[in-house]
Amino acid sequence: MCGRFNVTSDPLSQLLMELVGMTHPGPDNFNAAPTEMITVLRLDEAGDPELVPMRWWLTPYWTKAPSSKYSMFNAKSETAHKSPAFREPFKRRHCVVPVSGFYEWARLQGQKLPYYIKPHDTHGLLLAGLWDRWRNADTGEVMESFAVLTSAATQSMQFVHKRQPVMLGLVEAHRWLDNGFTDFEALLSSHLPVALDAIPVSTYVNNARNKDTRCVEPIGTPVLLTPVGGGTA
Repeated sequence: MCGRFNVTSDPLSQLLMELVGMTHPGPDNFNAAPTEMITVLRLDEAGDPELVPMRWWLTPYWTKAPSSKYSMFNAKSETAHKSPAFREPFKRRHCVVPVSGFYEWARLQGQKLPYYIKPHDTHGLLLAGLWDRWRNADTGEVMESFAVLTSAATQSMQFVHKRQPVMLGLVEAHRWLDNGFTDFEALLSSHLPVALDAIPVSTYVNNARNKDTRCVEPIGTPVLLTPVGGGTA
Protein backbone atom coordinates (compact mmCIF):
# COMPACT_ATOMS: atom_id res chain seq x y z
CA MET A 1 0.00 0.00 0.00
CA CYS A 2 1.21 3.49 -0.74
CA GLY A 3 -1.33 6.29 -0.39
CA ARG A 4 0.57 9.53 0.31
CA PHE A 5 3.93 11.06 -0.67
CA ASN A 6 6.18 13.86 0.40
CA VAL A 7 7.70 15.45 -2.71
CA THR A 8 10.33 18.13 -2.02
CA SER A 9 12.30 19.33 -5.03
CA ASP A 10 15.42 19.90 -2.94
CA PRO A 11 17.02 17.45 -2.13
CA LEU A 12 15.20 15.32 -4.76
CA SER A 13 17.09 17.26 -7.42
CA GLN A 14 20.34 15.85 -6.01
CA LEU A 15 19.04 12.29 -6.43
CA LEU A 16 17.82 12.96 -9.97
CA MET A 17 21.12 14.60 -10.92
CA GLU A 18 22.87 11.41 -9.84
CA LEU A 19 20.36 9.26 -11.75
CA VAL A 20 19.80 11.15 -15.02
CA GLY A 21 21.48 14.56 -14.72
CA MET A 22 18.19 16.46 -14.27
CA THR A 23 16.68 18.62 -11.54
CA HIS A 24 13.22 18.19 -10.04
CA PRO A 25 10.85 20.91 -11.31
CA GLY A 26 8.60 20.96 -8.22
CA PRO A 27 6.24 22.07 -6.87
CA ASP A 28 6.85 20.88 -3.33
CA ASN A 29 4.00 18.90 -1.80
CA PHE A 30 4.44 17.53 1.71
CA ASN A 31 1.23 15.50 1.51
CA ALA A 32 0.57 14.43 -2.08
CA ALA A 33 -2.53 12.24 -2.44
CA PRO A 34 -4.00 10.05 -5.18
CA THR A 35 -5.57 11.95 -8.15
CA GLU A 36 -3.08 14.83 -7.69
CA MET A 37 -0.44 15.68 -10.29
CA ILE A 38 3.01 14.26 -9.49
CA THR A 39 6.25 14.52 -11.47
CA VAL A 40 7.44 11.13 -12.77
CA LEU A 41 10.47 10.04 -14.78
CA ARG A 42 10.15 8.06 -18.02
CA LEU A 43 11.95 7.67 -21.33
CA ASP A 44 10.67 9.57 -24.35
CA GLU A 45 10.27 8.03 -27.82
CA ALA A 46 13.96 8.63 -28.53
CA GLY A 47 14.94 6.83 -25.34
CA ASP A 48 15.96 9.96 -23.46
CA PRO A 49 14.84 10.60 -19.85
CA GLU A 50 12.13 13.18 -19.28
CA LEU A 51 10.27 14.43 -16.21
CA VAL A 52 6.53 14.65 -16.79
CA PRO A 53 3.60 15.66 -14.55
CA MET A 54 1.03 12.85 -14.38
CA ARG A 55 -2.15 12.16 -12.46
CA TRP A 56 -1.59 9.71 -9.64
CA TRP A 57 -4.43 7.27 -10.45
CA LEU A 58 -3.91 5.23 -13.58
CA THR A 59 -6.62 5.55 -16.23
CA PRO A 60 -6.27 2.75 -18.83
CA TYR A 61 -6.06 3.91 -22.44
CA TRP A 62 -9.07 1.77 -23.37
CA THR A 63 -11.54 3.03 -20.77
CA LYS A 64 -14.42 5.27 -21.87
CA ALA A 65 -13.90 7.84 -19.13
CA PRO A 66 -11.78 8.42 -16.01
CA SER A 67 -13.30 6.80 -12.96
CA SER A 68 -12.54 6.38 -9.26
CA LYS A 69 -14.69 3.27 -8.94
CA TYR A 70 -11.61 1.07 -8.53
CA SER A 71 -8.42 1.89 -6.62
CA MET A 72 -5.93 2.43 -9.43
CA PHE A 73 -3.19 4.39 -7.64
CA ASN A 74 -1.34 1.18 -6.68
CA ALA A 75 -0.72 -2.04 -8.63
CA LYS A 76 0.45 -5.34 -7.18
CA SER A 77 3.79 -6.27 -8.72
CA GLU A 78 2.91 -9.96 -8.51
CA THR A 79 -0.21 -9.67 -10.71
CA ALA A 80 0.15 -6.46 -12.75
CA HIS A 81 1.38 -8.36 -15.82
CA LYS A 82 -1.98 -10.14 -16.16
CA SER A 83 -4.37 -7.42 -14.99
CA PRO A 84 -6.55 -5.92 -17.79
CA ALA A 85 -5.79 -2.42 -16.49
CA PHE A 86 -2.05 -2.81 -15.93
CA ARG A 87 -1.02 -5.52 -18.41
CA GLU A 88 -0.17 -3.19 -21.31
CA PRO A 89 1.70 -0.60 -19.20
CA PHE A 90 3.64 -3.44 -17.55
CA LYS A 91 4.86 -4.54 -20.99
CA ARG A 92 5.95 -1.17 -22.36
CA ARG A 93 5.19 1.88 -20.19
CA HIS A 94 7.41 1.95 -17.11
CA CYS A 95 8.16 5.03 -15.04
CA VAL A 96 10.06 5.93 -11.88
CA VAL A 97 8.41 8.08 -9.23
CA PRO A 98 10.94 10.18 -7.27
CA VAL A 99 9.71 11.02 -3.77
CA SER A 100 11.27 12.37 -0.60
CA GLY A 101 9.33 9.80 1.40
CA PHE A 102 5.90 8.26 1.85
CA TYR A 103 3.32 7.86 4.60
CA GLU A 104 1.81 4.68 5.94
CA TRP A 105 -0.70 4.04 8.69
CA ALA A 106 -0.05 1.30 11.26
CA ARG A 107 -2.89 -0.31 13.21
CA LEU A 108 -1.98 -0.20 16.89
CA GLN A 109 -4.43 -0.87 19.70
CA GLY A 110 -7.39 -0.26 17.44
CA GLN A 111 -6.05 3.03 16.07
CA LYS A 112 -4.45 3.94 12.75
CA LEU A 113 -1.26 5.85 13.47
CA PRO A 114 0.69 7.59 10.67
CA TYR A 115 4.37 7.06 10.00
CA TYR A 116 6.53 9.08 7.64
CA ILE A 117 9.00 6.73 5.94
CA LYS A 118 12.05 8.33 4.40
CA PRO A 119 15.64 7.45 3.49
CA HIS A 120 17.99 7.40 6.47
CA ASP A 121 20.95 9.01 4.69
CA THR A 122 20.17 9.51 0.99
CA HIS A 123 18.33 12.24 -0.95
CA GLY A 124 15.07 10.45 -1.75
CA LEU A 125 13.40 7.28 -2.96
CA LEU A 126 12.80 5.95 -6.47
CA LEU A 127 9.53 4.04 -6.75
CA ALA A 128 8.66 1.70 -9.62
CA GLY A 129 5.57 2.82 -11.53
CA LEU A 130 3.42 2.14 -14.58
CA TRP A 131 1.90 4.85 -16.73
CA ASP A 132 -0.73 5.11 -19.44
CA ARG A 133 -2.15 7.72 -21.82
CA TRP A 134 -5.92 8.16 -22.12
CA ARG A 135 -7.53 10.19 -24.90
CA ASN A 136 -11.07 11.58 -24.88
CA ALA A 137 -12.62 10.38 -28.14
CA ASP A 138 -14.98 13.38 -28.29
CA THR A 139 -12.67 16.27 -27.39
CA GLY A 140 -9.19 14.91 -28.11
CA GLU A 141 -8.15 15.72 -24.53
CA VAL A 142 -5.12 13.67 -23.43
CA MET A 143 -4.48 12.64 -19.85
CA GLU A 144 -1.38 10.78 -18.67
CA SER A 145 -1.56 8.94 -15.37
CA PHE A 146 0.39 6.42 -13.31
CA ALA A 147 0.22 3.83 -10.55
CA VAL A 148 2.89 2.79 -8.05
CA LEU A 149 3.87 -0.87 -7.96
CA THR A 150 3.76 -2.55 -4.55
CA SER A 151 5.19 -5.77 -3.12
CA ALA A 152 4.77 -7.72 0.09
CA ALA A 153 6.40 -5.81 2.95
CA THR A 154 9.81 -6.87 4.17
CA GLN A 155 9.81 -8.22 7.70
CA SER A 156 11.03 -4.93 9.17
CA MET A 157 8.20 -3.01 7.44
CA GLN A 158 5.40 -5.30 8.51
CA PHE A 159 4.74 -3.47 11.76
CA VAL A 160 3.49 -0.59 9.60
CA HIS A 161 1.72 -2.42 6.76
CA LYS A 162 1.68 -5.75 4.94
CA ARG A 163 2.47 -4.05 1.60
CA GLN A 164 5.13 -1.54 0.57
CA PRO A 165 5.97 0.40 -2.59
CA VAL A 166 8.62 -1.19 -4.81
CA MET A 167 11.74 0.87 -4.09
CA LEU A 168 14.62 0.91 -6.60
CA GLY A 169 18.31 1.59 -6.30
CA LEU A 170 20.00 3.70 -8.99
CA VAL A 171 20.99 0.72 -11.15
CA GLU A 172 17.57 -0.87 -10.64
CA ALA A 173 15.85 2.34 -11.74
CA HIS A 174 17.78 2.38 -15.01
CA ARG A 175 16.88 -1.25 -15.62
CA TRP A 176 13.21 -0.64 -14.88
CA LEU A 177 13.14 2.16 -17.47
CA ASP A 178 14.97 0.04 -20.06
CA ASN A 179 12.38 -1.59 -22.34
CA GLY A 180 14.91 -4.25 -23.27
CA PHE A 181 15.25 -5.47 -19.68
CA THR A 182 12.82 -8.25 -18.80
CA ASP A 183 14.16 -9.96 -15.65
CA PHE A 184 11.63 -8.36 -13.34
CA GLU A 185 11.28 -11.04 -10.68
CA ALA A 186 14.26 -9.91 -8.60
CA LEU A 187 13.78 -6.25 -9.46
CA LEU A 188 10.22 -6.18 -8.11
CA SER A 189 10.79 -8.49 -5.16
CA SER A 190 10.35 -7.43 -1.53
CA HIS A 191 13.52 -5.57 -0.64
CA LEU A 192 14.84 -2.30 0.74
CA PRO A 193 17.68 -0.85 -1.38
CA VAL A 194 18.53 1.77 1.27
CA ALA A 195 18.14 2.21 5.02
CA LEU A 196 14.89 3.92 6.00
CA ASP A 197 13.58 5.86 8.99
CA ALA A 198 9.98 5.14 9.99
CA ILE A 199 9.03 8.29 11.90
CA PRO A 200 5.81 8.62 13.93
CA VAL A 201 3.96 11.80 12.88
CA SER A 202 0.71 13.39 13.96
CA THR A 203 -2.72 12.69 12.52
CA TYR A 204 -2.49 16.17 10.96
CA VAL A 205 -1.29 14.32 7.84
CA ASN A 206 -4.56 12.35 7.68
CA ASN A 207 -6.22 15.33 5.98
CA ALA A 208 -4.87 15.52 2.41
CA ARG A 209 -5.64 19.26 2.36
CA ASN A 210 -2.80 19.80 4.85
CA LYS A 211 0.29 20.35 2.70
CA ASP A 212 2.86 22.04 4.94
CA THR A 213 5.94 20.89 6.84
CA ARG A 214 3.90 20.00 9.92
CA CYS A 215 3.05 16.76 8.07
CA VAL A 216 6.59 15.46 8.55
CA GLU A 217 7.27 16.71 12.09
CA PRO A 218 8.22 13.78 14.37
CA ILE A 219 6.15 13.07 17.46
CA GLY A 220 8.15 10.03 18.54
CA THR A 221 11.40 8.12 18.10
CA PRO A 222 12.18 6.94 14.53
CA VAL A 223 12.53 3.23 13.81
CA LEU A 224 15.57 2.41 11.68
CA LEU A 225 14.87 -0.11 8.90
CA THR A 226 18.09 -1.57 7.50
CA PRO A 227 18.54 -2.47 3.80
CA VAL A 228 17.27 -5.89 2.74
CA GLY A 229 18.62 -7.60 -0.38
CA GLY A 230 16.49 -9.06 -3.14
CA GLY A 231 16.70 -6.58 -6.02
CA THR A 232 19.39 -6.43 -8.67
CA ALA A 233 22.66 -4.74 -7.88
